[in-house]
Amino acid sequence: MTTLLGVAHGTRDPAGILTVQALLDQVRDLRPWLEVEEAYAEIAAPSIAAAVPPGAAVVAVPLLLGRGYHAEVDIPRQLAATGADAVVSHPLGPHSLLGAALVDRLGAGRDCDAVVLGAAGSTSPAGIADARVAARLLSRRLLRPVTYGFVGGPAPQLGEVVGRLREQGARNIAVASYLLAPGFFHRRLQQAGADFVSPPLGAHDAIARLVLRRYDEAVAVARVAAAG
Repeated sequence: MTTLLGVAHGTRDPAGILTVQALLDQVRDLRPWLEVEEAYAEIAAPSIAAAVPPGAAVVAVPLLLGRGYHAEVDIPRQLAATGADAVVSHPLGPHSLLGAALVDRLGAGRDCDAVVLGAAGSTSPAGIADARVAARLLSRRLLRPVTYGFVGGPAPQLGEVVGRLREQGARNIAVASYLLAPGFFHRRLQQAGADFVSPPLGAHDAIARLVLRRYDEAVAVARVAAAG
């Protein structure tokens, strides 16, 4: 059985590390016969190199909510350097299961005049497109308009989006946190001027199921490639 390696971005915030570990514990509970390991692309330990023994068979699932440098370049490059028999799955987002988790975390924020998807941001056009799709998926679940804004990277900046909504008459504004774990970016969301900011997605059952779905997809693709 190929090991599932959950690769998060990495953070200096201990709460962020605990969140990743709790999510992977949920994955283990859902599939107890599967070996599940933890690694980080940067900042935190264990690194990918430390988590992957040479020659190991690994499916790395980027615990990231969209495409970008880490998912498409950095994680594959670090895995290749280990010499492991490894493939990298699609990142977690965008996906309808993330929309389900977002609605749960939003809670009372659903009653606000306006809802904004608040994301970290990306310099990758694909990553920006993924955030746009995530906002659209949340909009469908809430049956109301949902725009998006970033607290890092390019426009639209979240603070500007919140300000524009106030100018248009929104008295109370909720930010749906499109982040996996607490840390620097969630604090930035809280500083953007909204009235309500949901907790990060964290260790949610829908996300644990999505991690396994990405793993299964990658295994299926690898089997087809090997057979061809």
